[in-house]
Amino acid sequence: MKPAVLILAASALALAACQKQVKAPETPGVCYHAVPRANGTITFNELSAHEDTMEACAGSLEGMRLRFLGLGGNVHNIMGAYNGQYLFLDPSGVYESQSYTGMRFPFLVHTGDGRLAAPGAVQQ
Repeated sequence: MKPAVLILAASALALAACQKQVKAPETPGVCYHAVPRANGTITFNELSAHEDTMEACAGSLEGMRLRFLGLGGNVHNIMGAYNGQYLFLDPSGVYESQSYTGMRFPFLVHTGDGRLAAPGAVQQ
């Protein structure tokens, strides 16, 4: 029975690896707000065109997220893209990934006063 389970697991991994990945735009210096659609596509809306760093893009996305919440919105988690990387924002901070479905790594965290900082830069 164990070999059948291993074969099934390997097959599932192989199929997952074959799924078409939506690549984030790689336009230099452009920060995008990304919106996943029901049909599996992602719409990339240009947020700002002159961001020097991914940190600046994350700050622009966080500002947009907070403004929408201040206007009565209820979406706490948003997604963006910068230079081919995905950014995922939520109330705990910003995470980055090379793909929409890939591993997400901490990029920036919220400080006690609400600012964003690199993980480890904030002492507990």
